[in-house]
Amino acid sequence: MATQINKPLEKTPISKKLLNKDTITVFIVVAFYAVYSTLIYTNTAGRQMLNMAITISCYILMAVSLNLVVGFLGELSLGHAAFMSVGAYSGSMLSVALLQSTAMPLYIRLPLAMIFGGLVATIFGIIIGIPVLRLNGDYLAIVTLAFGEIVKNVIINLDFTGGAIGYDTKAIYSTPKALLPYAAAAVIISVLLIINLAKSKHGRAITAVRDNKIAASATGINITYYKLMVFAFSAFIAGVAGVLWGHSLSIIKAAKFDFNMSIEILVIVVLGGMGSIRGSVIAAILLKVLPEALRAVDDYRMLIYSLLLILMMLFNSAPQFAKLREKLNIKNTLVYFKNRKEKKGGNVE
Repeated sequence: MATQINKPLEKTPISKKLLNKDTITVFIVVAFYAVYSTLIYTNTAGRQMLNMAITISCYILMAVSLNLVVGFLGELSLGHAAFMSVGAYSGSMLSVALLQSTAMPLYIRLPLAMIFGGLVATIFGIIIGIPVLRLNGDYLAIVTLAFGEIVKNVIINLDFTGGAIGYDTKAIYSTPKALLPYAAAAVIISVLLIINLAKSKHGRAITAVRDNKIAASATGINITYYKLMVFAFSAFIAGVAGVLWGHSLSIIKAAKFDFNMSIEILVIVVLGGMGSIRGSVIAAILLKVLPEALRAVDDYRMLIYSLLLILMMLFNSAPQFAKLREKLNIKNTLVYFKNRKEKKGGNVE
């Protein structure tokens, strides 16, 4: 009878852990904010770059949160800007009330407002999610689009929100320099939470629902529960982005959170790759920086911008560019340079 030898389990090398796609995503986000903060706080960045800091952060938050619904869950939502508007108004109102009643400093007031705005957006997400998430495909897209427009029009017709004139946030307005640490923290925490959710058993259940609802239901997965959970979590992050947005403006107008904003966020998700958090982060940065970078050619700015979008989309999805995408992959690039370094070290010896 053959004896079985128990071999010790091999530990995963640290280099492989560092080259993990999720770790690379976190590194990219941290590196982006480290470079951006250095440029801003050393007064190296120009005025345009300074003004874009919070806008880019809000769009990253919106893109990664919508990617949960569109990419991981596989449902098309066209009313994501509504959750941002709910978070912006509720969080800003709380912030104004706290400032006027207790003169609470920003480092306490803003995190509280973010949590409150996110929770209010979550409640709206659950309210709309319970009846809506039983729908699929185009029907879900149409209903979420209608929901976004209803929320916008309700806010415009309420007195305490400022109506069509907008809600005055001059009292809580903060400069991009003051808000950047909170924006960076919100983005990094959101990315980490989404990555951990995707890797958990709940994440596997969510992708199972996306791939085959019938098979997922047959294995005992509660489809409605997971759809509602993703929708609520996505709404919470969008609400946090809204609060951050509200503190960067002197007045909030509901008209800004319209259908066009929802479509713009959806374009970022599709361009970055559905189900790719790293892609959403990079696409959000590129799509907000490109229009400003092309101001030198103002007459042809939107034409060049549109062509670049088409080229980026082709590069991201066309099978003809598959080999080039593989070569330009961040993980493969890092492995290439590592192997090259090891070969040089071997030649020296």
